[in-house]
Amino acid sequence: MDIFQLFSMFGGLAMFLYGMNVMGDGLKKLGGGKLEIILEKLTSNPLMGVLLGAVVTAVIQSSSATTVMVVGFVNSGIMKLTQSIGVMMGANIGTTVTAWILSLSGVQGDSLLANIVKPENFTPVLALIGIILLMASKSDKRKSIGNIFIGFSVLMFGMDTMSAAVSGLKDSPAFANILVMFSNPVLGLLVGAVLTAIIQSSSASVGILQALSATGQITFGTAIPILMGQNIGTCVTAMISCIGTSKNAKRAAVANLYIKIISAILFMGVFYALNAVIHFAFINSSISAFYIAVIHTFFNVVSTIVLLPCTKLIEKLVRLTIKEGAEKNAFAILDDRFLQTPSFAVEQCVTLATNMAYMVKDSFTLAQDCVAKYSEKSDKVIIETERAADDYEDALGAYLIKLSAENLDTVDAQKVSILLHAISDFEKMTDYTADLVFTAREKRDKEVHFSDKARQEITIMVNAVGEIIDLTISAFSGNDVQLANKVEPLEDIIDRLRNELKNRHIKRMQEGRCTVDQGFVFTDYITALEKISDHCANVAAAIIELNDENYDIHNVMSHRRNNDEYKEQCVAYSKKYALPFSVSSDIE
Repeated sequence: MDIFQLFSMFGGLAMFLYGMNVMGDGLKKLGGGKLEIILEKLTSNPLMGVLLGAVVTAVIQSSSATTVMVVGFVNSGIMKLTQSIGVMMGANIGTTVTAWILSLSGVQGDSLLANIVKPENFTPVLALIGIILLMASKSDKRKSIGNIFIGFSVLMFGMDTMSAAVSGLKDSPAFANILVMFSNPVLGLLVGAVLTAIIQSSSASVGILQALSATGQITFGTAIPILMGQNIGTCVTAMISCIGTSKNAKRAAVANLYIKIISAILFMGVFYALNAVIHFAFINSSISAFYIAVIHTFFNVVSTIVLLPCTKLIEKLVRLTIKEGAEKNAFAILDDRFLQTPSFAVEQCVTLATNMAYMVKDSFTLAQDCVAKYSEKSDKVIIETERAADDYEDALGAYLIKLSAENLDTVDAQKVSILLHAISDFEKMTDYTADLVFTAREKRDKEVHFSDKARQEITIMVNAVGEIIDLTISAFSGNDVQLANKVEPLEDIIDRLRNELKNRHIKRMQEGRCTVDQGFVFTDYITALEKISDHCANVAAAIIELNDENYDIHNVMSHRRNNDEYKEQCVAYSKKYALPFSVSSDIE
């Protein structure tokens, strides 16, 4: 093997790995995070966990990606340790699909069917379709399909290039001597593990083995221990990813490692024990890419069948290895592992932002009770909520910035942009609920009392703000544009309420029926209420923008205020929240 063949082999490996990466990214984007959401929700049954783990891995073409995702689920508390074990077993089965695809490179024969399935015949067509979809299509979905086709074509071309580069080794005595060493089960297992750990992909390392099998010098006895080692080596990605995570996440990564090690020991123990008695005739025969795929699948299916009933025992072993005391983190669902599947990461951000929105609602309700009758307990809870909202904004904002640096499709990029605006508004709302508490303290300290009529007027504005908060949260959590369109008219009415109440307040001061202290409390109260409604309108505008990429808040809102539907909604809200006409003594 000369230097040029060596360059050709490494060039083929580079194209192989790049093609696998491009195809995997395309598949993930096409899934749009839906597979991960299904995986998150439907893994309570161990058998279902295995099935879903296999399907997800077969689709995204990476057991490492699935395992890292599972570690993230466990770290965030979405998935229990027991559930994760079944999913990781399924991932081991799903990853064998790649080996079957690559085995097509070894198809022989001149029949029509044989020629159709030969990669050199159909991959150029796929590459052509892929480049047309990528360059001519505006749809993110079609572009993802184009990436899948191009990635697959590059992958297969890289596989053929590697096979052609190493084909000259079939007559090399030196290469044959090296392979004899690898037929030692322990050495073969270590070589397979180290190779896979370096490139962090069992599918890629199995592909390299399949390419080398084209030389005709790879025997069953050489391939089997290497395949076992490759299954162990792929654990390194999950082990690295669990650094700095909760103890349960570390347990999930260790469980994956134990599954691979126990499976390899059991399989090799039984196989070599039987070989010592039966002396398998095929052990020194040359192995093809097809039989490498068969053994790879057989090993992972059988090991799953054997170990699945032992899930509880594996969990106990893992818990003995990593002792109890896992910590809980409210922001654990913002796991960097989820950045590998941006669509799912975006959904996690939406979930946390929705939780933040409900914090606003609870805080507002509590603040009204506190203004009516001051409570130190309520005061403390509201201030703690305001600080928690600050933490939410910081954590979500930092994560969304990371997420925006990923290769997002148009929809997800828009969601990230809108979320960055929305969390700021939710945080500001908790600031104003805290202002309501300060108003409550001042009202208590200065012994300010509102008359029945004053309370009636303020209650009308409070109810209007309560409704706008409910509308905003429902629209945000359900991504409901119809509800979002009802927010701005109500905010308009709340502005008018604030202005009318302020005018009445000024008149009372001019007539000497209201003191300065009473005036400050009253003004601070209605100002905080109106500010909350302003930020609700901002969130609603963001929701509308999320669903219309051509939306411009300034142009569209000025246009909407002049249309009939907007005016009708304003009339309905003005009737619902009409103030009493009389301006008699309101504050005592």
